[in-house]
Amino acid sequence: MIKKILIANRGEIAVRIIRCCKEMGISTVAIYSTIDKNALHTQLADEAVCIGPPKASDSYLNIRNILQAASSTGCDAIHPGFGFLSENAKFARLVIECGFIFIGPSPEIIEKMGNKIESKNLMLKANVPVIPGGKEKLVSVNEGILKAKEIGYPVIIKASNAGGGKGMRVVRFEEEFEKLYYAAKKEALSNFSDDEIYLEKYIENPKHIEVQIMGDKYKNVVHLYERDCSFQRNNQKMIEEAPCFVLDEKIRKKMCEDAVKACKYVGYDSVGTIEFLLDSSGKYYFMEMNTRIQVEHPITEMVTGIDIVKYQIKIADNQKLNLKQSDIKLNGFALECRINAENPKDNFKASPGKIKFLNLPAGKGVRIETSAYTGGEISPFYDSMLAKIITFAPTRLECIKKMRIALEELIVDGIDTNEEFHYLILHNKKFVDGKYSTGFAKELIEELKQSGEFI
Repeated sequence: MIKKILIANRGEIAVRIIRCCKEMGISTVAIYSTIDKNALHTQLADEAVCIGPPKASDSYLNIRNILQAASSTGCDAIHPGFGFLSENAKFARLVIECGFIFIGPSPEIIEKMGNKIESKNLMLKANVPVIPGGKEKLVSVNEGILKAKEIGYPVIIKASNAGGGKGMRVVRFEEEFEKLYYAAKKEALSNFSDDEIYLEKYIENPKHIEVQIMGDKYKNVVHLYERDCSFQRNNQKMIEEAPCFVLDEKIRKKMCEDAVKACKYVGYDSVGTIEFLLDSSGKYYFMEMNTRIQVEHPITEMVTGIDIVKYQIKIADNQKLNLKQSDIKLNGFALECRINAENPKDNFKASPGKIKFLNLPAGKGVRIETSAYTGGEISPFYDSMLAKIITFAPTRLECIKKMRIALEELIVDGIDTNEEFHYLILHNKKFVDGKYSTGFAKELIEELKQSGEFI
């Protein structure tokens, strides 16, 4: 049995994991950079170890220091959370080689599914529908132009080992291909230390739908249905909901079955998500797999009643899933708004600083995931997410209304947030109808800029 876990992360996900461990009777060790000395996760964990200065590369990405912290505190497992080292196969392999349990899939699966080209070819073998193109890396501009003609414009250039919407460029005309080709390679190298890119068909304004799955080390795999993550700005999710309100039941069933099929084919042994793009005709395509816990996992927990983090730890501890697919039912609707320390009126500029006063919403059907508190600091060194507000209700409209009320109750003094922007979205007819796509946020922002109402 796992008795002590080091959490190789910070912020609200570290707090979420600590709470889960307390329920399970597992001791926890927090790590922190010097600027995070007074962060909430360091106060809630049983122990806390400083692993370096504020810069992430010197602290939360410092593999050696993290492993030393785990060793010196007598941990038997390491949970990577999301972001940072969560999908780093080298880190996972070193964790295991040092005698710790890595709470996530095997390093081999992280490598396979983390590379967009390899994962796509695996899905083709598993008979899961994939986006046209992207079967091999691009080696030159000329090769890319020839492939783009073959696929048909628009196309999208993507980094092979990317994440978070980085290293991507949409190309609509041949004349702009060369410029965007080199821009994508440069961004990929800067963010992922790897400039390998590939090309695939660009699906115009799709729905971005991800299926939550859980697989154990005994080849048992189940799905926890889907989430609609289509409200995105610059490929970064802002609002998620579960389930997808406009998804046809037949498509839902087939998509979830394909997600399970994909995981069984690669021998997946943790929690994760299979991400799909759904076009306007109802066809869906595999896009990528996230081999970690997702930011938006709480909405799935709300509609299924299943603690995903708890199962993630149990699976890592070699326990069998005690769930059958028939045991998992959808109940109601859940919505998540990511409250970021940023100013939408100034092109969403980050707003780090001290929180002078914080009032978090509460009440029936309201869940808050945060590490923020009055007097706490939002650091300029890390992600600007301040909190996740999650609401749950029997119907989607009730859930939206509950979120509006929650946003009205939220008070953050001292820094700017995107709270008001979320409030506007929740009153937009297209959003309320659920018929929005991944291009909706950009369209809405442009409308607000032109009207002068908000941005």
